[in-house]
Amino acid sequence: MTITGDIEAVSLSENDYINRHHKHEIRAYQCTSSLVKRIKAPVHLVWSLVRRFDQPQKYKPFVSACNAQCDFEIGSLREVNVRSGLPATTSTERLELLNEDEHILGMRIVGGDHRLQNYSSVITLHPEIIEGRPGTLVIESFVVDVPDGNTREETCYFVEAFIKCNLKSLADISERLTVQDHTEAIIQV
Repeated sequence: MTITGDIEAVSLSENDYINRHHKHEIRAYQCTSSLVKRIKAPVHLVWSLVRRFDQPQKYKPFVSACNAQCDFEIGSLREVNVRSGLPATTSTERLELLNEDEHILGMRIVGGDHRLQNYSSVITLHPEIIEGRPGTLVIESFVVDVPDGNTREETCYFVEAFIKCNLKSLADISERLTVQDHTEAIIQV
């Protein structure tokens, strides 16, 4: 398993969260990884974006549209359209886990025209203080089959690149919303 993030050393709390929420059953032909991102925005704001299983395009830059028959129940499905230029056009995904209290969302890809077979991921959000302000520690992990002709390292690198882009976008949007919220509060005073 690979753990990457914004800092070199992984704190004890990160390892605790990973051990508690990010354990995947891994078969011999699969790879897995956990990625860590700190966001300078309160957990409730970040969660408001992540929890919207029916609107991943709000922060995932590679998603152009989503059609969801979503009642936010386990087993809900969404059909995701992927931006052109990528090695896919659609992905059918099922909500596997949604814990509002602990800020956990899990999903599994169940169809589509891509090479991510048996892909599942879990994303967890944890409140933190960053530079003296409310922040969020985000951890996203995945497991996926290694396609024929690829190595574990190549497959992990490919998936990690997408997740890193998603997490950067999530941070950018959340931090921008946080600044706007603070600005509005200042203007109203």
